[in-house]
Amino acid sequence: MGVFGAAGPDSRLEVFVLPGIGEIRAGDDLAAVILAAAGAHLADGDILAVTSKIVSKAEGRQVAATDREQAITDETVRVVATRAHPGGVTRIVENRQGLVMAAAGVDASNVAEGTVLLLPADPDASARALCTAVRETTGLRVGVLITDTVGRPWRDGQTDIAIGAAGVAVLDDLRGTTDAHGRRLDVTVAAVADEIAGAADLIKGKTSGNPVAVVRGLAQLVGPIDAGDRGARRLLRDSANDMFRVGSAEAFAEGYAAGLAAAANRETPAGDLPVGAPSADANGPQVATQVGSAGEMPVAAPSDGADGPEVATRGTASW
Repeated sequence: MGVFGAAGPDSRLEVFVLPGIGEIRAGDDLAAVILAAAGAHLADGDILAVTSKIVSKAEGRQVAATDREQAITDETVRVVATRAHPGGVTRIVENRQGLVMAAAGVDASNVAEGTVLLLPADPDASARALCTAVRETTGLRVGVLITDTVGRPWRDGQTDIAIGAAGVAVLDDLRGTTDAHGRRLDVTVAAVADEIAGAADLIKGKTSGNPVAVVRGLAQLVGPIDAGDRGARRLLRDSANDMFRVGSAEAFAEGYAAGLAAAANRETPAGDLPVGAPSADANGPQVATQVGSAGEMPVAAPSDGADGPEVATRGTASW
């Protein structure tokens, strides 16, 4: 059944920003800053959606970096996909926090020249510390989500997700319950923390200077800070269940390389190779073109570089 039960049909969701946060610097008491902006407007059961950028700034995660690309490389533990486009190269990677996102979450906007901002080292720990401070100061049962912006497979554009959580259920497991027609739900697990993060971003925006929003009306999702099912890391899909662990072009390159190796082991005669098959050279497999519409033409072939396969695309990636 659901974590704390679904909200009733007459429930109301309210989202509003806390204005006047201002510039955050390393060492600032973020809880005190947020509470000063909130005044008397917080209530029991509220959820604070806090943009990760101000958490990173308060924690001193701003580092000198004349080359943002090197900072991305330093924060990368696994390359998922790379795509060249007219503006450069987009790298989708798994970062040190276990998140798969563009540029490892390294941010060069709204920071001093010659520096970049890294994500909080442990977003869940940051959320717990902030949630604990707010609860102890106010006596209110408040939850905290730390949010960041990501792109998504299969969907254009970006949205906010929860990368850190404390005192908030991040998943609402509906398996075993029934739908409106009495049918049993066997796979439905709602990613409520991500849904809350997306709702909060609608009002926080990207350029408004309002990094904190209050989400009211979901008190059933607010609970103990130390509940094991409430950290945002709970939302990360493990490798065994990740059906899209690498990009499509990277998967093709890996599969074709494996096919070439298998063919070489069998000593397949050249005459048995399919017509128009990609040929391998020092730069990796080269994709043969075919007759067809522009939409059916393959992109440039993957080639292995120091940071993983680099693949040209027809347009600019939306990540």
